[in-house]
Amino acid sequence: MHCLWDNMPLKKICCIGAGYVGGPSCAVIAYKCPHLDVEVVDLSQERIDQWNSDDLPIFEPKLHEVIQECRGRNLKFSTNIDQAIQEAELIFICVNTPTKNYGIGKGRAADLKYIESAARRIAAVAKSSKIVVEKSTVPVKAAESITDILKANVKKGVKYQVLSNPEFLAEGTAIKDLLSPDRVLIGGEETPDGKEAINGLCWIYEHWVPRKQIITMNTWSSELSKLAANAFLAQRISSINAMSAVCEATGADVSEVANAIGTDSRIGPKFLQASVGFGGSCFQKDVLNLVYLCECLNLPEVAAYWQQVININDFQRRRFANRVIECLFNTITGKNIAILGFAFKKDTGDTRESAAIYLCKYLMEEGAKLRIYDPQVKHTQIMSELTEPSLSRDPDTVSELVSIHPDPYTACDSCHALVICTEWDEFKHLDYQQIYKKMLKPAFVFDGRMIVNHQALIDIGFHVETIGKRLTRKNINRQVAPAAQ
Repeated sequence: MHCLWDNMPLKKICCIGAGYVGGPSCAVIAYKCPHLDVEVVDLSQERIDQWNSDDLPIFEPKLHEVIQECRGRNLKFSTNIDQAIQEAELIFICVNTPTKNYGIGKGRAADLKYIESAARRIAAVAKSSKIVVEKSTVPVKAAESITDILKANVKKGVKYQVLSNPEFLAEGTAIKDLLSPDRVLIGGEETPDGKEAINGLCWIYEHWVPRKQIITMNTWSSELSKLAANAFLAQRISSINAMSAVCEATGADVSEVANAIGTDSRIGPKFLQASVGFGGSCFQKDVLNLVYLCECLNLPEVAAYWQQVININDFQRRRFANRVIECLFNTITGKNIAILGFAFKKDTGDTRESAAIYLCKYLMEEGAKLRIYDPQVKHTQIMSELTEPSLSRDPDTVSELVSIHPDPYTACDSCHALVICTEWDEFKHLDYQQIYKKMLKPAFVFDGRMIVNHQALIDIGFHVETIGKRLTRKNINRQVAPAAQ
């Protein structure tokens, strides 16, 4: 039986969307498949210009090196969307799928307007048959919607196969995750053409991923696997954070508890680090998407179960903010508080759903003056997050209460407290002796990521508060001691 993709191997692919998924994913494909032409297209000329410069729009370790190796050879970034669609045999859709902030499903359902727009663009300009791959995180059966749009607008001699190929990269380790993935999921139709399309995408990944780690399945299983994986990971974080509250109330140490349960081979140690809460572009969005799916399927008990994962995360962030307020004598109005770290995790400049945003919001509501430092997040991005209408006060108030600093030392100067919100490695090695001298006394450290040497800070003279344990103050009157390591 003749199939549309008998002419494998593929020669050119394109990716619609030059964001956190599209850019790194296609850069690695170009890196590992030097004979394959890869073009990443986007509506934003500014973003494309950044990808074509040395100042990339996102920060990821090793990304710059991969881009430098491939750009100009077989990797191209452009706004020529229509031409790229026409020339490519395989098209990745890597556009944004934010949570809806209006209408039915507001606050939970995924907004698929960008997915639909990409599908309609493909249908309008494609002149030959295409394999269309949804790589954005989408609700179950989104591929069915893409297929319906493409087939409803099909031209003579043009056929489509729609595949699901969810990404599992973690920001901060994206290139490592792409080069050495735990698995690659590919979902498609169980038809001859569907299987041939799946084989075509497998052929790309087989350049560097062992075939046994490429898992093929039906489309809906692939889509649900992405949501399920992120929901399970978010559940683990919320579980250990819930235990951290119990630890503080009883005198247990959450690190010791996590180590004890992590040694159980059935549980394992990963994602058991208690903190001020999880963030990022996927966890909250995907869990809320799963909640909405369960509600639509008339499974209210299942929906309530997964909603509680989000509720615990919200509780942890609010609980930590309340602890800051209580320790500072129940009033922080007009007090200077240094916020160290604004990204949702280290080794990324991404701030989406960062715990720092919510912590800043709660502290600003009490009138605190915030002095913020992050090594990768730009001034404009921080202010944009803090003035977002649904989260914060009016921009003028934010401007009065917030200042952005070029280094942690100036941020902490004359502060009543410093709060570690992101686990950047540099925060482990700061000269806390110097910081202590320039802070107002009593000087407080709130370690929201449990990364610094608490006893060394106490020895310097700090009042230290952290997640999931009670700290005993020793040598409280000692003012001079070695810096925390």
